[in-house]
Amino acid sequence: MSFIASSLDSRGVATLVLSRPERRNALDQAMVSELTDALRYAASDAQTRLLVLAGAGAAFCAGGDIDWMRRVASETPEANERDALLLAELMRALDTLPKPTIARVHGAAYGGGVGLVACCDIVLAADTASFCLSEVKIGLTPSIIGPYVQRAIGARQARRYFLTAEVISVAHARELGLVHEIALAEELDARVARMVEALLAGAPGAQAEAKASTAIFADHPIEESLMRETAKRIAARRGSAEGMEGLAAFLEKRPPSWRRDRNGDDVS
Repeated sequence: MSFIASSLDSRGVATLVLSRPERRNALDQAMVSELTDALRYAASDAQTRLLVLAGAGAAFCAGGDIDWMRRVASETPEANERDALLLAELMRALDTLPKPTIARVHGAAYGGGVGLVACCDIVLAADTASFCLSEVKIGLTPSIIGPYVQRAIGARQARRYFLTAEVISVAHARELGLVHEIALAEELDARVARMVEALLAGAPGAQAEAKASTAIFADHPIEESLMRETAKRIAARRGSAEGMEGLAAFLEKRPPSWRRDRNGDDVS
């Protein structure tokens, strides 16, 4: 049985839908493995330009499946840790995907669901969405997702919400930096579609490098070594086939090659 519904349109827009609505898309071993495989495929697939992550049913993702976690907890420490690493690999696969990612969030995003949100590049949420780092209420901690969530909202706010497990409204989630934009529930898909169009205007290689560069910027002070690294990168980008095509297309007042669909038609 598949817990991830996947599709790829003619523009290269991949959509992955968490499809376990009877459990509010709670993550278990099978779902984590399937989603990780789907992300790794999208990362290596030349036809995939960007990815939208969504949830079926009433919620985006209710976090970890309690039955799964109870079952794993009774196994040996080694087996327990191996299982936990599956979730860690999922978060890393999503966070480092070399293509733009959009989280389409509706309903509840709790626990691991917040982790998925924090790992996506752009988060568009319905006005009915809510968020919660609920782990401490069941004697656990947001350990695996913690680095990604803390990066998104900052250490000070992470301390509060890791400890209190308060429900975070969508409006406050935007204030915290977890959510980029809020839309009425009935307008969410249209907002996602507009964001997809904005992303398709960018060059795939440039987007992958721009995304990777954010980690470099975060880890290095602004000093000569970073200046030289950024100068080296932009020089290489200007001289790349993609960079040359983009500059030529601009001067020739035509769409660049990546703005054409698989039939060669302009998708501007």
